Amino acid sequence: MTQPQTLAAAGTPVAAKPIVLVPACNRMLGEHPFHIAGKKYIDAVRLAGGQPLVVPSADEAELDTLLDLADGVLLTGSPSNVHPSHFGEEVHDPALPLDPLRDSWTLPLIRRVVDRGIPLFTICRGTQEANVALGGSLYQAVHEHEGHEDHRGADGAPADEVYAPAHDVVVAEGGVLAKVVGQPRFEVNSVHGQAVKRLADGLRVEARAPDGVVEAFSVADSAGFSLCVQWHPEWLAADNPVSMKMLTAFGEACRRYREGRRGPHP
Repeated sequence: MTQPQTLAAAGTPVAAKPIVLVPACNRMLGEHPFHIAGKKYIDAVRLAGGQPLVVPSADEAELDTLLDLADGVLLTGSPSNVHPSHFGEEVHDPALPLDPLRDSWTLPLIRRVVDRGIPLFTICRGTQEANVALGGSLYQAVHEHEGHEDHRGADGAPADEVYAPAHDVVVAEGGVLAKVVGQPRFEVNSVHGQAVKRLADGLRVEARAPDGVVEAFSVADSAGFSLCVQWHPEWLAADNPVSMKMLTAFGEACRRYREGRRGPHP
C-alpha cells in the first residue's frame, strides 16, 4: 500500500511524518475548563521527527478510532497525579492535584496501545499511568518511605533549577534503554513525588535511581517499541544527547510502524 505523501516546496514528494498522539491534561483557567498540553512535549515529538496530534479527551468508544490514526503515543508529565483509587488506595494528600478525566481514558488507551504494538513513550505522570494501567501500584509520596530520597524538584525555584540534573540512573544491561543510550549510567533531573511501588507484571526495569526507585521500564513482551521514564527528557532535549537518543529511537519506531515494519527494537 502506498504511504501518504506531501509535496516539498520544490515539488519533490516527501514521506508524511508519523502521527504521534499526545493526550491532554485538564485545567481550570479562571472559571473555564481547558484541555492543555505543554509545549515542551509537543517540541519533543517534533524533535523525534513526528507530527504531534493533541487529543483533548475521549470516551472508550472513541479509542480505537483514534489509534487507527496513530503511529505512536507520547504520554506527558503533569502537575496532577494518577488517582489512587486505580491501584486500590485512598488519597494520601488531598492538597495535591488530580485529573480524573485524564485517568478515565488514558488508562484504557495504554492497554490498547500495548495490545496493538503501537510505539509508546511516556514521561513522569505518563510513566506512572502506564504502570497503573497495566496492573501496578505507586508510592503516593515516595520520600516518606524509608530508604528513598526526596525526588521532588525544589519548591518555588526557577524552572532551570527545578529541572537541573539531580542524580544518576543506573541502566539495566541488555534492555531497551541500554540499546538506545549505549551507556551504563547518566544524570537525570527529578521532579516527582509519586513513583513506582509495585511494577506491573510483564514490565521490565530499564533503570533505577541510586535509592532503588524505578526510573525507567519497558513492556517486556510488547510487539512494539516501549520506553517509560520517570524523569523529564523533554526539558531542553535538543541540548541533551541522551534525550535526543531516546527521542530519535521513538521517532524511528513510529516511522517503522507507519511503514508496516513493526517490532520492539530500537
